Amino acid sequence: MRLDKFLKVMMLTKRRAVANEMADEGFVKLNGRVAKPSAKLKAGDILELDMWNCYKKVEITDLPEKANVPKQDTEKYIKVLEYKAKESDGF
Repeated sequence: MRLDKFLKVMMLTKRRAVANEMADEGFVKLNGRVAKPSAKLKAGDILELDMWNCYKKVEITDLPEKANVPKQDTEKYIKVLEYKAKESDGF
């Protein structure tokens, strides 16, 4: 499965276009390297997402076969390794 589609299906981003933009701008790493939206994922890969409000590091444990996964089932496919909330600027 492509990186951009996986991020959307796992609800790590709201839209696939957002996932594409994040990857294009270097905010997504796959196994320690900046990843392209078209990167192919496999079980065991480590994703790092540097988002505006948090940093997430997840391990892909399995890839879904369907294009839609219920929110309660996302834990079957990803394991959160690290999560850090970022400080707000107070605005």
